[in-house]
Amino acid sequence: MSLLSCAARRRGHTLTRRVVFTAPSQVEVQEAEVAKPTGKQVLVESLASLISTGTELTILTGDFPQGSAWARYGRYPFVAGYSNVGQALEVGPEVTAVKPGDRVASMAPHSQNALVGQEDLAKVPDGISDEEASFHTLAAGVMNSVRLAGVTLGESVAVVGVGLLGQLTILFSRLCGALPVVAIDLSRKRLALARESGATALLQPGADKVEEELARLTSGRMPDLVFEVTGSPKVILWALSLAKRQGKYIQLSSPRGRSEVDFHDEVNAMSRTIIGTHFGSAPAFETPYNMWTRRRNTELFFQLLAAGYTSVKHLVSHRYRLDDAPEAYRMLLKDRTEAMGVVFTYR
Repeated sequence: MSLLSCAARRRGHTLTRRVVFTAPSQVEVQEAEVAKPTGKQVLVESLASLISTGTELTILTGDFPQGSAWARYGRYPFVAGYSNVGQALEVGPEVTAVKPGDRVASMAPHSQNALVGQEDLAKVPDGISDEEASFHTLAAGVMNSVRLAGVTLGESVAVVGVGLLGQLTILFSRLCGALPVVAIDLSRKRLALARESGATALLQPGADKVEEELARLTSGRMPDLVFEVTGSPKVILWALSLAKRQGKYIQLSSPRGRSEVDFHDEVNAMSRTIIGTHFGSAPAFETPYNMWTRRRNTELFFQLLAAGYTSVKHLVSHRYRLDDAPEAYRMLLKDRTEAMGVVFTYR
């Protein structure tokens, strides 16, 4: 038994293993202690967790400007992960909404065990697999983006970049009644998955004349809404130019660095609206004016899965045991376009 194990046992703590980025491109699975739950805390044993390939690879590579919000967030050692499904093991004395044995969704990291506040938990209904449920954080964030964009029945939507967030944007835009929903990406593999997610047209820059095809698909109007989901500052000006006059441009990805935009030509003269939709813009508390907190969107996501209105099963591309985390991230660093939903399993 390790010294850490002995110390944890003496204190009545739980010993866990979790994914830590110790430096750029360095991934370790490290031991740590988790205290007993107090107050409104819940000790959760993980069942599955989903890698957020955009955020986590940005931090892992260190590919962001110094002094930026990215740099303030991504400090090493960095405990990775925030889309977790687990089982409540033990609850604090003030917990009322969860009991031991309940399956719960939270923003806990890639860790065997974690302490989570009751207010951050959502129960996972029966009939939804751990893998499907592990998409909840990204799904709730994209729901927030689609809501802020105001996608409505019959509007045309273009999604530039159809990685995991782009796929979810397609799913929820279709649920809102958007038509056409156009997927734009360099990867044919991702475009094929976008068709399964509900895209009505697929465009590959370089192989297709994107602007001409968008004009044709929208009867010459160009898209009502353009979602940028690549995270590349170099793509932003081009994606903005695809929106129609008085259209909406939605910044869903979190770009890594500055972009240069001619605001007169692309925004003012065209009277386009730019909407930032970071996941953090969801309200912290439910009110009659805006009920759609992250937790409420998570609950809706589960309801949509249970009702068969949507599915994310086709988006699971890789499964790894937690101890194989370094291998999972090496695969993603080599070519993330070959992956989509990468899930850690714990049993």
